[in-house]
Amino acid sequence: MNARIPLENIDTDESAVVQQIEPEEFDLYEKREKIYTRKIKGHFQRIRLFTGWPLLAAYFALPWLNWGDRQSVLFDAPNDQFHIFGLTLWPEDLILLAAVLIIAALALLAVTTWLGRVWCGYTCPQTVWTSIFMWAEQVTEGSRNARIKLDQAPWSVNKVMRKTGKHSIWLGVALLTALSFVGYFTPMRELVPNMLTFNMSGWETFWLLFFAGATYGNAGWLREQVCKYMCPYARFQAVMFDSDTLIVSYDSERGESRGARKKDVDHKAESMGDCIDCHMCVQVCPVGIDIRDGLQYECINCALCIDACNEIMDKMAYPRDLISYSTENKQQHKQEHRVLRPKLLSYSAVLLTMIGLFFFILFDRDLIEVDVTRDRGELYQQTPDGLIENVYTVNLLNMAQDSQRYQISLQGLKGAELAGRTELDVASGYQAEVLLRVQIDPTLLDAVNVPVAFVISTADQTSQVVEKTRFIGPLPQ
Repeated sequence: MNARIPLENIDTDESAVVQQIEPEEFDLYEKREKIYTRKIKGHFQRIRLFTGWPLLAAYFALPWLNWGDRQSVLFDAPNDQFHIFGLTLWPEDLILLAAVLIIAALALLAVTTWLGRVWCGYTCPQTVWTSIFMWAEQVTEGSRNARIKLDQAPWSVNKVMRKTGKHSIWLGVALLTALSFVGYFTPMRELVPNMLTFNMSGWETFWLLFFAGATYGNAGWLREQVCKYMCPYARFQAVMFDSDTLIVSYDSERGESRGARKKDVDHKAESMGDCIDCHMCVQVCPVGIDIRDGLQYECINCALCIDACNEIMDKMAYPRDLISYSTENKQQHKQEHRVLRPKLLSYSAVLLTMIGLFFFILFDRDLIEVDVTRDRGELYQQTPDGLIENVYTVNLLNMAQDSQRYQISLQGLKGAELAGRTELDVASGYQAEVLLRVQIDPTLLDAVNVPVAFVISTADQTSQVVEKTRFIGPLPQ
């Protein structure tokens, strides 16, 4: 059956002017315009004393701290050991690394759904290091206006000295950052003397220069470009946001229409909003956006604009929070901020499950790595006493924090005897290899191929591993 679409004629007014709308063109990657940020103090900036800065201090301090007779955090790749305080991990524990990455991703999803991009604004290394580099600018080149004038001024001795001072601090911070990073893989007390005597290995030199260059470029030159174009988090954050996610927002109902005025002017009588159009919120923004234009993906929720605006509101004797943390529902007067909601509860439930699984694997893992190999040169041997013998090589790796005495026994083959060294002392992080012989009277064998198991346990029986293998005997006559 054919379907027919009815058509009708539309009369057009010949006098009507048909305008052709040209498509708007814009660049996906705009040319960078240097951002000159203004220094600001306030409530949310003091919060950083308890978020990003402690993490920064820990990053620089941990390679210098000792835990017992070794560095507190050391990723000893040549020896396949990863020391984190009192915990030593091995390549066999890579499942724990996968669990940590999953936990970190789930935590990011949950926190972003609840509090928006607080990671970016308060703890992200790019934000923290950029703040350090901005501080270096303020120390060497002065305030925002002074820096603008300095860049516009012709080159002079004063300009060269100020620029040299700034870049010297940048390079010093970048080298210290890179040195600390390499110190997590090479003991710091070996790395520093080697660096001062130009005796570092090729790989150490490469990574030191690479991370120093990356820090210098990212925090000194690229800055907000990293957040806008390089970091994927800004692009997929909208997937995690909902109508109850905290965002930095401007109250347009209260602020508009904006305009300059004196403090004693009754702006309400003149139908003006509370925004005096001072642009302080723009001048303090590290990514150079105007929050009054609405939510933008570049916004990192750092709350600098909130502190700046509150300072102006205090001077004008207006109520605070013209710019504040809010939600879409609150802005539309639908409801107050809901913390408990299905999306957030789902993320939290999965996150708690993964954390529980991580600690279960961590504390349930065996601290003995055992490998049993049967001699495949010949199926079996017959001793002068007429016993059937199989030869096995047992490799032990002590993954505990201290030396252990291990006992080796056999199970699964009734009447068999275990010949060889069955007690071993192994230092922490070391391997031991022992050759063992399993002997049995052939009359006790009820099959050609019998499953057996070596039981390796610590002397105090706190840890035990059972490694299965096979015992091969002669064919029945």
